[in-house]
Amino acid sequence: MTGDKKAMVRDAVASEHAPKAIGPYSQAVRAGGMLFCSGQIPLDPATGQMVTGAIGVQTERVLDNLEAVLRAGGADWSNVVRTTIYLKSLGDFGEVNERYGKRFQAPYPARVTIEASELPKGALVEIDSIAALPR
Repeated sequence: MTGDKKAMVRDAVASEHAPKAIGPYSQAVRAGGMLFCSGQIPLDPATGQMVTGAIGVQTERVLDNLEAVLRAGGADWSNVVRTTIYLKSLGDFGEVNERYGKRFQAPYPARVTIEASELPKGALVEIDSIAALPR
């Protein structure tokens, strides 16, 4: 980078109420008035173990983890502008969508849903988000 350009300030965000990062990444990064949240899988933050159970149980844990990261970054569901949902099976879309929908109010965030052949630690669902931080 040349001396006349300034690097964008990026701050790592972490919550003790969400699982610790399991690799070289941050739970979230604040930059340019936005909060970029890494994908959350159904890990219990207290034990670091995967939550067992059907897709509904796993989805609730993922959403709880993501909510904890949003709060640590100074945001909540109303600030989310985009999410990505990764599913082991698109056959689970209806159940995930029902639980996901209970966390948001209109206007709903933009969203992408993708079927993935494998997710970390054998998870059935992973969700990430981007939020616009309140001023």
